[in-house]
Amino acid sequence: VPITNIRNFCIIAHIDHGKSTLADKLLEMTGTVQKRDMKQQFLDNMDLERERGITIKLQAARMRYIMNNEPYCLNLIDTPGHVDFSYEVSRSLAACEGALLVVDASQGVEAQTLANVYLALESNLEIIPVLNKIDLPGAEPDRIAQEIEEIIGLDCSNAIRCSAKEGIGIIEILDAIVTKVPPPKDTLKNPLRALIFDSYYDAYRGVIVYFRVIDGSIRKGDKICFMANKKEYVADEIGVLSPNQMEADELHAGEVGYLSASIRSVADARVGDTITHFAKRAESALPGYSEATPMVFCGLFPLEADQV
Repeated sequence: VPITNIRNFCIIAHIDHGKSTLADKLLEMTGTVQKRDMKQQFLDNMDLERERGITIKLQAARMRYIMNNEPYCLNLIDTPGHVDFSYEVSRSLAACEGALLVVDASQGVEAQTLANVYLALESNLEIIPVLNKIDLPGAEPDRIAQEIEEIIGLDCSNAIRCSAKEGIGIIEILDAIVTKVPPPKDTLKNPLRALIFDSYYDAYRGVIVYFRVIDGSIRKGDKICFMANKKEYVADEIGVLSPNQMEADELHAGEVGYLSASIRSVADARVGDTITHFAKRAESALPGYSEATPMVFCGLFPLEADQV
């Protein structure tokens, strides 16, 4: 797929506005996941996520979509909605060019809707408003569209009305992603620079790194270097997330994938670090992420009114 046909986007919304359900439907409608393998919250693979019905970790999936007889590669990154996991959201946004802003057509704009929109605007993303749950009896899409325009300032005259649960409006969303989200910049000839947006430890293969190639390309067997800690590795295995890991020989600028290089510790593959080639190094690292500031809130109240 040429770089002009790649679209990187994420889904942002308040808690329980239907992000993971929409992600499930997109995977199903594009044929990425077969109907017999489909389950609710498909991308939420942690036990705690499935038990609580919430998203905690960001997840990536590559989908293939054909529009006007032209194949497109859509890289979806699903994000959490809770304020506690907003750092995960900021990491997802750095790997995208566009965002689907999902708003519940009965609940309207809520706290995390605003917080995530501002994060997306800071990252200069193209925002596509989507009004979800229009099948509910209490849905008021016209009023909510006006509310988004007034509070956020987004033009909602062409906001997509959908029901992820019933599968209404999903094709319109896919078409909007292709037409409105800009393709990645063509920087294939530049030295390799890839941004790490997630990593986890695998007992058999060591640390698995999820990354987005910003400049250049990476091949299986390349000698690579992490720019923050200057450590060198050989890329034993690279591939794409579709949504399960599928090996590939090469990944180009604009693509999202994973890498295994016998890395022993997660601390060696820090999120926000830049991967480059050992021989042909990039001049400067990519801007990483600002560290998350932990917050503790405390409220003190008197037991009796006369103690004030």
